[in-house]
Amino acid sequence: MPRANLRLTIPKGVWIGEVTRANPDVLVRVLAALPDDETGVGLAEIEGGDVPRVLETIEDADDVVALEVLQHGESSALIRFETTAPTLLLPARAAGVPLETPFEIREGEVRWDVTAPQARLSELGDRLENLGITFTVDRITQDVTDEQLLTDRQQRLLQTAVDQGYYDTPRGASLTAVAEAEGIAKSTASEVLHRAEEAVVKDFVERLRSIAGAE
Repeated sequence: MPRANLRLTIPKGVWIGEVTRANPDVLVRVLAALPDDETGVGLAEIEGGDVPRVLETIEDADDVVALEVLQHGESSALIRFETTAPTLLLPARAAGVPLETPFEIREGEVRWDVTAPQARLSELGDRLENLGITFTVDRITQDVTDEQLLTDRQQRLLQTAVDQGYYDTPRGASLTAVAEAEGIAKSTASEVLHRAEEAVVKDFVERLRSIAGAE
């Protein structure tokens, strides 16, 4: 499943963007966030800058309806907030893309790591654009945590083929040599390698299409 690293610019007028732009030395780390139809509730850490002034600015924001300071230090604070403008959360929820926390906001820019099928990532991009939220895809990788791309046997044989020089140019080992190294028949080695190659090539091409579709 594709995993995307996104960099978003928070639109002007959204409180969290205004606060971090006005305080460029402040980092806001969102630990948890939950939107509903009209409001959003979140838990966040504030680090750096003039923390009392930052807290005052947040409390005075028109779209922040509740602010609770859970912990307060000299240069950091832990807050719980409720806002009537969960602008960043709604497109992700509508697209069915869960946001991974924590995510960080600095100078009006937020970075997200999201894992979702390509169709949902594309929908997320459309919804962000519809809200006027500009974003950049820094990287897309293939997350194979939940579904292994190759079987253990395919991985082992493919590694042996690489180690033997089967994929070198010019070829440093024959298919027979690879099969003998694994103690299997040549025909078996050929079939297993072919299936492994098919999976790797198709996965690579799909990743290229994912990157092209997100740009």
